[in-house]
Amino acid sequence: MKAMILAAGRGERMRPLTERHPKPLLKVDGRALIEWHIEALKDAGIKDILINTSWLGDQIPEYLGDGAYWGVRLTFSHERQALETAGGIRNALDFFDDEPFIVVNGDVWSEYDYEKLLLQPTKKAHIVLVPNPDHHPQGDFQLRSDGLVIAEGDDKHTFTGIGVYQPEVFADVPLGEPCRLAPVLRELMVEAEVTGELFQGRWFDIGTPERLKQLNESFQRRIKTIEYDGKL
Repeated sequence: MKAMILAAGRGERMRPLTERHPKPLLKVDGRALIEWHIEALKDAGIKDILINTSWLGDQIPEYLGDGAYWGVRLTFSHERQALETAGGIRNALDFFDDEPFIVVNGDVWSEYDYEKLLLQPTKKAHIVLVPNPDHHPQGDFQLRSDGLVIAEGDDKHTFTGIGVYQPEVFADVPLGEPCRLAPVLRELMVEAEVTGELFQGRWFDIGTPERLKQLNESFQRRIKTIEYDGKL
């Protein structure tokens, strides 16, 4: 299975940090955010990874190279105008050779094990949800007891930006035009074609400088805890 990391967004809410560097190159515990995704995908056995770029996009391939450092093969899809999630996937659809593929938002950080997605989807899409964080209490979608995800409900969870899709999901998205993923998913949900799972581990949406700082501080707290425990 191949994978795509979404890295084309401008990161408006991350200013001034994104005025000189694209968001995926911001550092989390000393490593670029996008490196965490590459390493996690590689650990799951995924070697072919496509990264779409736009804002300051030349910096990303310059920083990452061809992927040999991590033992993967990196391919880049540059968008002169950012095409949003579904539009960016449609623009690079030929890369996936009509096989299911994993998509990861480049502006999240998590401890999710991508190997779990290798057996998915049984429907046209399978997405990963998390309990609603403080900054998004309303959630996005509801996970039913039978594993299907629906757009409406009283017990919604937050979409992580992690999922696996059949290529046909994006076949009708206009080529070269911006298109968001949420409307595409909602149409599939009406057809009962989206399954999901609830991930209870660590997940961060790096949407603001404050959240990036919070994540980095969590690593420092962990280090201090380990050092303290080592003295006991």
